[in-house]
Amino acid sequence: MAHLSSRRRHSRSPLKAFAAVAVVCAVAAGGAYAAGVGPFDRGSDAPAPAAADQARAFLADWSGGHYDRAAARTTNPSRARDVLRSFTAGLDIGKPRLTAAAAERTAGDRVRVAFTAKMPVTGLGTWVYKSHVPLQEQANGSWKVDWSLGLVHPHLSEKEKFRLERQDTAVPQVEDRNGKALTGKAYPSLQPLLAQFTDGGGRPRGSILLVDRVTGETKRTETTFGRQAGKGGEAGDAPVKTTLDAAWQSAADRALESGADGRNASLVALRVDNGEILAMANTPATGFNRAVSGTYAPGSTWKIVTSSALLLKNAVTPDTVVDCPKHLIVGKEFHNVETSEFRGATFQKDFTESCNTAFISLRGKLGGSELGDVARTYFGVGQEWHIGIPSYDGSVPRPADETEKAASMIGQGRIQANPLIMASVTATAASGRFHQPTIVLGSKDGTSTTPLPAAVVGRLRTMMRATVTGGTAHVLADLPGEIGAKTGTAEVAEGEENNGWLVAQRGNVAVACVVEQGVTGGGSAGPILHNLLSSVPGDPS
Repeated sequence: MAHLSSRRRHSRSPLKAFAAVAVVCAVAAGGAYAAGVGPFDRGSDAPAPAAADQARAFLADWSGGHYDRAAARTTNPSRARDVLRSFTAGLDIGKPRLTAAAAERTAGDRVRVAFTAKMPVTGLGTWVYKSHVPLQEQANGSWKVDWSLGLVHPHLSEKEKFRLERQDTAVPQVEDRNGKALTGKAYPSLQPLLAQFTDGGGRPRGSILLVDRVTGETKRTETTFGRQAGKGGEAGDAPVKTTLDAAWQSAADRALESGADGRNASLVALRVDNGEILAMANTPATGFNRAVSGTYAPGSTWKIVTSSALLLKNAVTPDTVVDCPKHLIVGKEFHNVETSEFRGATFQKDFTESCNTAFISLRGKLGGSELGDVARTYFGVGQEWHIGIPSYDGSVPRPADETEKAASMIGQGRIQANPLIMASVTATAASGRFHQPTIVLGSKDGTSTTPLPAAVVGRLRTMMRATVTGGTAHVLADLPGEIGAKTGTAEVAEGEENNGWLVAQRGNVAVACVVEQGVTGGGSAGPILHNLLSSVPGDPS
């Protein structure tokens, strides 16, 4: 179970807790070193690398919701902080994806960095536009972002602002995979989500308008979402066919209701052979679908991906001895849950007991971007998914330094996922092949992945099974079937309890559950998935 900290037992990573409850899309510029600004020409007209670094850091802070930090990088911190915060909140924007281009010098003491903004508008879709970050060199040689409203969006000004308008959309009839009607009353977790199935799995309708700040007069329509009235008819004309299974959905709702103990929690169940989603549930059943749109550190459930990367390189085998000490220092102190240790442990033992220090000690076996490459190439994480409703598809940025690389080995740092992603990771590990998750029949698939080698799949399945029979997922050991699983404990923020994770695979079903502030995966998510798998003992039809 992932648990990183300084010497205090419950210290936290810099990842802020609000990221777990925002409606989000993946963040491309997760830090001052993550955006794609290439090597600079060192001629007289070449932009200063420090200026480009400042622009990338500003975009990273903005995208991460760190408005105070972003504003402090500008020439007008007070105004910048207020505008960045109100722009996001006023337009119901979740976590942006801000991708920087190359820097260019515009004058002797000025540089600009163009960027593409992808702004996820809650429940509607993504607003995409281009802008740039202007930078000015200061008297002390440092660089600051030259603040203006036009930085946020080229059309934003002191005279004009943006307004979000949502159009009422009829809630469609929604059916499960067998033609059974799915209603919010019968399936509470679906109630706030049913409108997202309009337009055959598209998004509800709405627009972002540019309006006069004084009169409110509309100057132009910046973007629209969903099928507009008069262009193909109204939603709800025919039932929307989903991949959901009424039995699994009902069992998921009951499992969360009885096992979450009042905490925020969510889960996803999907088919291993084709990625079709059988159930998605949240508690409380609010309008935010954390199960498929949340952003969480996956903790030690991510060791499935880390193990795959190591096994693909033959860096280890399950029988390789990889010592598991209590502590390991890589820029900061990392330790295991309850400061456990397993001297002389095999790699399989490290996996089944979720030993952080053992995994971190293997970081030198992987290149800087290798974990992200494996996640994308074999597991589809970070590619653009089209599941039929808005979703967040994961982010695995290249680590900025050795400390962050150590954290990424155990599913911390800036790695982000949700139950949908981790259920898919589990299904891929069990079958060897990624299938884009879908919830609406006929959803397009633009992903491209490579199958895992059979030998790697066999070792993953063996280690996941051993985690149930003799490891941290023993809470599932009394259930029938050859269940394989992986627990996770993920740090969130200073002063808050860890999130608890559990992923599991039984037959043709993969499931994933996260419980916010659940402390441990086995103790919080374990009973929920035990309840779920007990309630629906067989594979879906």
